[in-house]
Amino acid sequence: MDLHYTFHHELVKLNKKILKLSAMVEDRVREVDEMEVEIEEDCLKILALHQPVASDLRFLIAVIKINNEMERIADIAVNIAMRVQAIANSKSTAPATIDFRPMSEKVITMLKMSLDALVNRDASVARRIFLIDDDVDSFRNTVYEKVKDLIRKYPEHPGALINTYLLARHLERIGDRATNIAEEVIYLVEGSIVRCP
Repeated sequence: MDLHYTFHHELVKLNKKILKLSAMVEDRVREVDEMEVEIEEDCLKILALHQPVASDLRFLIAVIKINNEMERIADIAVNIAMRVQAIANSKSTAPATIDFRPMSEKVITMLKMSLDALVNRDASVARRIFLIDDDVDSFRNTVYEKVKDLIRKYPEHPGALINTYLLARHLERIGDRATNIAEEVIYLVEGSIVRCP
């Protein structure tokens, strides 16, 4: 079988898959947007009707803020899908071989830990997220430097390289959102406002 034909066929299959994923993400984002509005309305109704105090009030404030963070994470997921699609459709010849798995795994871990911390009301787990955030920021900076060098070497098609950097930026933003959730968990559990340095 012709190697070029096989390569082209694989690219076509990949493009179909990314389009399917993009549609799925968009559908899910609509669901997330609707749920976010519903949760916010529930919180406001409880605040208006019951005027909660102390830990109950902290819980409602944390839910409103975490709800917003989750909606933003869904929006960022759409941006990631769009960047991947743009890279897959690019005609760039620049060898942008950056393995995003380590960064993705850290970001997913941060998100999972932040939600576990919320469910279990565990401020110590929430604080551990701050340390992982430093690793994610460092990875984003490394990608930035690699992409900058590649753009200098391959200036004819910067689009795919810029999208490669934006993938790192979007993943880092999800990490930031997970950190924000962790901060709200600490507020909920301890009543103290903490900001990740």
